[in-house]
Amino acid sequence: MVSVRFFVLAAVSALLIGSPAGAESYPTKPVRMIVPFAPAGPADIVARLVAQKLSEEFGKQFYVENHAGAGGNIGAGVAARAPADGYSLMLTSQVTVINPHLYASLPYDPKDFVAVTRIATSPNVLVVNPSVPVKTVKELIDLIKSEPAKYAGYAQPGLGTSAHLTGELFRLSLKLDLPSIPFGGGGPMIQSVVAGHTPIAFSSLPPAAGQIQGGTLRALAVTGEKRIDSLPDVPTMIESGYPGQTGETPVGIYVQAGTPAEIVEVLRSKVVKIVAMPDVKQKLAAVGFVPIGDTPEEFAAYLKAEGEKWGKVIRDGNIKLQ
Repeated sequence: MVSVRFFVLAAVSALLIGSPAGAESYPTKPVRMIVPFAPAGPADIVARLVAQKLSEEFGKQFYVENHAGAGGNIGAGVAARAPADGYSLMLTSQVTVINPHLYASLPYDPKDFVAVTRIATSPNVLVVNPSVPVKTVKELIDLIKSEPAKYAGYAQPGLGTSAHLTGELFRLSLKLDLPSIPFGGGGPMIQSVVAGHTPIAFSSLPPAAGQIQGGTLRALAVTGEKRIDSLPDVPTMIESGYPGQTGETPVGIYVQAGTPAEIVEVLRSKVVKIVAMPDVKQKLAAVGFVPIGDTPEEFAAYLKAEGEKWGKVIRDGNIKLQ
């Protein structure tokens, strides 16, 4: 006969497993962090920094797994099919809110994910080859309007990227005859701008920062709300007189819908602690990122606003990918 003591112990165990105390044992095994982009890119750099710190904080290995391709859709599809148990995180940018507007079909549903926290953001930057005779955004706009045939387009690192959409917002809202010239990544694009083949570009900050600091590119403005510590002399678009021209690359952590709320909170609190560490802030700043560390609710609200903003740009620019 099963004793009453057995039932009492079983009930207590069940309560502990389902309670916040049960999350205290997380993780009990290695945790993979899926990055839906290639190694050495901005998201991958942040992921490896955060994974190392999470490993130290939890005493269990957090490792990065890259699944690049289709603008982040392949990796997001891999993450969406993983169990909702906190052992397959996804670190990415706006894949879940921008790609639904860009692609006819996706290997995942944005509702498959829950936003945990926004780790950091990086503004885009408007740059020109130093041979272009301008030093301000207004001077560039005036030059484009006066010599449209000479400056026949702006370079961008890839269709549907944050830098591309920021460039389209610029082109559309200011009614400029300046079509985009897509490249297969930030590296090739920067090389073209430095060589003067495509002398105007919108870029994410990490691949452009070194060239700006070295003088082979001239930065006219960053597209964030505030100036960047690594480029203190470069004004924002807002300071330049164009308050509507903001655009950035956020990097955040997501888990699968249905992941226990206690695990979401444990992850969030650890990441917020990590991004506040002086050495982490310094390393993020070195690659053009500003630490954030917000709540799931704040991150979700931010993503909703971003989806609405860039969805309109995508529709107005008639941008569609297969």
